[in-house]
This record gives sequence, structure tokens and C-alpha cells, in this order.
Amino acid sequence: MRHFRFITAAFATAALTLPLVAASATAEPSHGHRAAPHSNARFDQLRRAAPDGFFVGTAVAGGGHHLEQDYPDPFTSDKKYRKILGQQFSSLSPENQMKWEYIHPEQNRYNFGMADAIVDFADRHHQVVRGHTLLWHSQNPAWLEEGNFSDEELRAILHKHITTVVGRYAGRIQQWDVANEIFDGEGKLRTEENIWIRRLGPGIVADAFRWAHQADPKAKLFFNDYGVEDVNAKSDAYYALIKDLLKQGVPVHGFSSQAHLSTRYGFPGGLEESLRRFDGLGLETAITELDVRMDLPESGEPTDAQLRKQADYYQQALSACLAVDGCNSFTIWGFTDKYSWVPVFFSGEGSATVMTGDFARKPAFFALQSTLKKA
Repeated sequence: MRHFRFITAAFATAALTLPLVAASATAEPSHGHRAAPHSNARFDQLRRAAPDGFFVGTAVAGGGHHLEQDYPDPFTSDKKYRKILGQQFSSLSPENQMKWEYIHPEQNRYNFGMADAIVDFADRHHQVVRGHTLLWHSQNPAWLEEGNFSDEELRAILHKHITTVVGRYAGRIQQWDVANEIFDGEGKLRTEENIWIRRLGPGIVADAFRWAHQADPKAKLFFNDYGVEDVNAKSDAYYALIKDLLKQGVPVHGFSSQAHLSTRYGFPGGLEESLRRFDGLGLETAITELDVRMDLPESGEPTDAQLRKQADYYQQALSACLAVDGCNSFTIWGFTDKYSWVPVFFSGEGSATVMTGDFARKPAFFALQSTLKKA
């Protein structure tokens, strides 16, 4: 199956060398079906189009910036959203609901309600879950960042957090983003921003992997970052670190590229090469947070040309993953513009997902669907 996926992915990649206008062909359902723009019929589901053993996922909207918006929690209140979430995808990633500030808001209190609900939802819909995230420099609660803890106390806090959270979902999480964004763009450790590395030293990263593995020996443990879609200083730093950790016997199982992309810039042509060299270390690889934002016209609506370019980026990212044997998990960071994080953090940019705010499917959706079917 892997060899066949490699061949078909190569054909899909070759097709991208055709003029961009050809991408409009991806905007229609294949196999003789013509579905409504909001269809989620079985033949139109991304999870059904994927090869066996290949997981197509999305982030589950909630927490973080959503708490400041004028709508209720998407996952629990939007029935249409939940229906599509269960029908279209075979993998779910809590967008914010497992991050420290949400799941561990006070030192002696955990907030497992929403994380439990997502994992239970995934079980009912025969989906896997990616846990996100255990060691990060961002979205930590004030009690942690501003607390007067000794190094020994801080180490114990991290150990207990990982043991408690990972242990709670043992056997129910397919992959964990253990260490998230630990290098900057120049490939240097975030020794100032990251409280764990700043206070406890680089060795704490290896300990986090060891503790997570002890809490759930079945889960695959990943490094996860943005800006590693090419062979560059940042991905070089991860490659060197992981190679060293593997020699030490540290249970590192995977490396993932977030792939938050923008049509302002060219598609990262080294994505497949970057994934492939981590595959060469014996790791699983994944695309974990793909979206493709664009500069919107004054109307706020993307042009047909912008939608075609976006579809091309989505297709190239999926084809790169399919071409690498160990890349079996492909996640988009939200599927509808209704709840996308992009307009909140990138002024003037938006329309980054595969569906509009009212859940109509864009050319990017069909680009993914057709590429999956070919594989």
C-alpha cells in the first residue's frame, strides 16, 4: 500500500506543474457525482476518500481566541459544525482544550471537561485523537509563569502534569505533541521564552518524552513546529537534536510540520524533502496544522484566482505527505472560516480553510478529496 501511495502521489505532484488554471478541475466532485455545496454524503467525505491507514484530521474549535468572540463554544453549541466534524474527518486535534492554560488553569485544579468530551466524541465517531500539547512556551497559565517555584518544584509540576494528562487518556490518544515550538527561526533553543528550558535546561525536553511514554506506552510522541516546511536552520536543529535523543534511547517517535501557509509566499517546495529526512531516522511524520491564508480584497471575499492558488497549496501539502512512507496523519487547522484563528491574528488576511463560514466547500476541499482518491 505504501509503495502504491508513493507512485500515485508522484503523479499528483507532477500534475501540479500544469498551468494554475487547471486547478479549477479540482473544484468539482469526481466519479460522476455532483453534490450540493454543503454535501457531506458518504462519497463526499474526506475520511472515506483516504487510503487505508491514512488519517485526515482537523482541529476542534474551542478555547483560546474563541473565548473572546461573540459566539458560544463551537464544539458544544453548533450542531452543523459537529455533524461535519464527525462525518468528514478520521482524526481530531483539540485546538486549545488540552493546552496548559485551559486544561490546568490552577495549580491544584485540572479542567478536563472539554478534553473528555472531544475524546468521547472521537470514540463514538471512530476517530483517533492527536494530543496537543505538553511542553510549550506559549499559552501557559499565570500561576505557572509568575509563580515563585524552585527548580525542583517546577520540574515536579511538569512531571505531574504530563503524568496526569497523558495518563488520563492512555490508550485513547494516537499521537501527542510532546514538545512544541522549542526552536526559533534561526534554529536556536527558546532559552528565554520557554520557562521549562530556561529554568531546567535543555535536558527537560528528553524527560518530557520519557514521562509521556511512561504514562502511555502506546501513544506516538512527536516534536511539532511551524517554519520547518523546508530544509532550513530550524529543521536542521530538530534533525540534530532528534538524532542525538534517539542515540540516548529517548522515546521520540515522530516529527510534524504545522504548515501554517500564506499565499503571500511561494509554496515551500522542500516540504517533501524535509519530511523524508526525518522519515529516514525511522520516525513517523505528519502535517498537523495546515491552513492557507490570503490577503482579502476590500469585499472580504476571495477571488476565483485566489481560491485556485489556495487549492494548489493544499494539494501540494497533501501530496508531499502522501509521498513519504511514514507520513500517515494529515490535519487541517479548522475546516470552516467561521471559526478560523487567522483573521484574529493576521489583520487583512483570512479565508484560510477549506469551507466558507456557512460550510460551503471551496476548491481546496475538492483538491484534497481528489488527491486522496488518487492515492
